[in-house]
Parts: sequence; structure tokens; C-alpha cells
Amino acid sequence: MRSNIWKGALSFGLLNIPISLMKAENTKEETLHFSLLDQNDLSPIQYKKINSKTGKEVPYKRIVKGYEFKKNQYVVMDDKDFKAANIEATGTIDIESFVSLDEIDLMYLEKPYYVVPEKNGEKGYLLLCKALKKSHKAALGKMVLRTKQHLALIIERDNHLVLEMMRFSHEIIKSDEVKYFDELKKSKCSSKEMSMALDLIENMSEPWKPKQYKDTYYDDLKKIITKKINAGKRKTIEYEKPQLVKTSTSNVIDLMPLLKKSLMKVSKTSNKRKKA
Repeated sequence: MRSNIWKGALSFGLLNIPISLMKAENTKEETLHFSLLDQNDLSPIQYKKINSKTGKEVPYKRIVKGYEFKKNQYVVMDDKDFKAANIEATGTIDIESFVSLDEIDLMYLEKPYYVVPEKNGEKGYLLLCKALKKSHKAALGKMVLRTKQHLALIIERDNHLVLEMMRFSHEIIKSDEVKYFDELKKSKCSSKEMSMALDLIENMSEPWKPKQYKDTYYDDLKKIITKKINAGKRKTIEYEKPQLVKTSTSNVIDLMPLLKKSLMKVSKTSNKRKKA
């Protein structure tokens, strides 16, 4: 069933293409939901909206958004106010420029959506889709979703359009602000280590097949839940002791033995696949 999270227009030059956005990520199928319980009697913990003055619960329909411009002084905002801030931005994705896909930094990508053409928007949609594919470009624009402006990347994929919600540059922590990276300047790799690392990468390289990567943690967690259910009143079950990875405290670490073992392991796995 189609679930639109935004409806408006995609502005491409003088063209206004009526579209809607649909979620492109599945957040239901492989997600386990846990309730918060009181440890004493396993009663569910409730979340209530409480009036800080009266201590009484406030129904959802009475809750409004307020901006605190001075301590304990608020101005109330409603949906009309948010839309009036920029009427065009709230209903239009305005394409500002086109860029090469190779220039996009993956750290800026946040969440994917399918761009779906609305009635009378099919021709303009198809035109933009084919033009992006032929030019090997992606479109950059801005949109407002849930009272926040986002940077949007629009790309062609399998003869339809996909919108990638992006982060603005000020939302990304720059690497030079991470002090821990300073230690890298003190480390060096030998030519032999580099050669073996490249061999390991080459031996582990294969075509991108997204279906072969499974959420194994989800499956393992489901097994533990099943064990607990089957255990009945016994709330504890026995687990195998996890093998902890030993870390070295020495400043000089010899990577060669680890690389050799890794290459041997990969070679054995590769041979098994070939025989199979």
C-alpha cells in the first residue's frame, strides 16, 4: 500500500513536476520492538505528557508548539505559521544545480525516498529521469519536511527517481576536529605490510551483491528471545562465553602475522567456494 510522506512539486527550470515521496527503507520487517518494564512486576512503563504546574496529564489535542524567546515566555506556533515561513519551500523541491555523482561524499547521505510522479507529472518526470541518466548527473535542491529544511539529492536509478535526504555541511563533524586522528601521524606502515594488505583486499574483492548481506544480529537476537520464551518461568539461560579480542598495549604492533593468517583464511574460503 502506497504511503506518501510528502506531496508537492519538483521544480526543474520552468517545469513544475507534481510528485510525492515514499519511504525507500524498510524499518518494519527487520526491527525488534522492546517495551520498558518495571523489574519488580514486569508492568509496562507509560509515557505521559504532564503539565509541569498542575501535575495532570495533558491530552494530545491540547499540546501546541512554543518557542521560548525569554525564560518562561513563549510564543505559540501552529502549522500555518510554519508553512507561511516559506510557502514555496514547503511545497516545492527547487533544483538549484546538477553535480557529478562521483563528487558526492557518502557521509552526507542520510535517508532514501522514492520520487513518485503524480497525475499529469509523468512526462516531466520521465524527461528529468532520462536526462539525468544520459548526463550521468544528479540534481541538488532543498526541501522542507516536518518544519526543517533539508538538502536533497535526486538521482536516476532503474528508470525512476530516488531522492536522498542529505546533511548540510555544518551538520558534519570535520575530521580535523577529531583529535584522536592526530595519533595516525606517528604511525607508519612498511612496504611489505602494504603489499600484503593489498593482496588481502584483492582476494576479498567481489561484485556488489546486496542480498548476500544479512542482519545476522537480528536473527541471533530472535533465537535468544525464543529460548527465553521456551524457558518459561526460568528467566535465565546459559550462554557460551564470548571470546574477547586481545588488544596490545605496545606502541609497536607487528601486523605481518595477522596479515598472513588473514590471507591463508581467505584463500581457504575462496578454494571452498570454487569447489562448491
